Amino acid sequence: MSNAEHHEGTRRDFLYYATAGAGAVATGAAVWPLVNQMNPSADVLALSSIRVDVSGVSEGTQITVKWLGKPVFIRRRTAEEIEAARAVEVSDLVDPIAQNENIDASAPATDENRALDESGEWLVMMGVCTHLGCVPLGDGAGDYNGWFCPCHGSHYDTSGRIRRGPAPTNLPVPPAEFVDETTILLG
Repeated sequence: MSNAEHHEGTRRDFLYYATAGAGAVATGAAVWPLVNQMNPSADVLALSSIRVDVSGVSEGTQITVKWLGKPVFIRRRTAEEIEAARAVEVSDLVDPIAQNENIDASAPATDENRALDESGEWLVMMGVCTHLGCVPLGDGAGDYNGWFCPCHGSHYDTSGRIRRGPAPTNLPVPPAEFVDETTILLG
């Protein structure tokens, strides 16, 4: 093989590699925006955790806050509400699973497994009916003095557990914790 033929081979190889490299860069440049758009937007990331001041919530009342675009019920329950919730047998429930992101996914739906604190005074739940996504009414509504979804007739007890109606699961408990005596961190 002559020196000129050897030179052509390396030039041809260079052109193949350069073309393949340019093609890879162009493909990456075209695909990256498509992949990147699947990441959460900045406003969603900013709302992924919020602090809620509950110092103004008196016993027997609740507040509703917006977290990740959905309502969250934060209720300070009375001793009677706690007692009613703790008297329920798990075997009597439509959904025997706690639906609490703070504990084991298969934990039973006892009131102790759904309440935010050991005393059971604070209950934090997503305020979205698990049937079709309506927002249930609170403050002792429904047949079980908890929450009631008037759209399709789902009745929840004082622990947010489905007791009657078409909803298949309990109101979910989001990740939440007290960061001090009057502030709850959601997320």
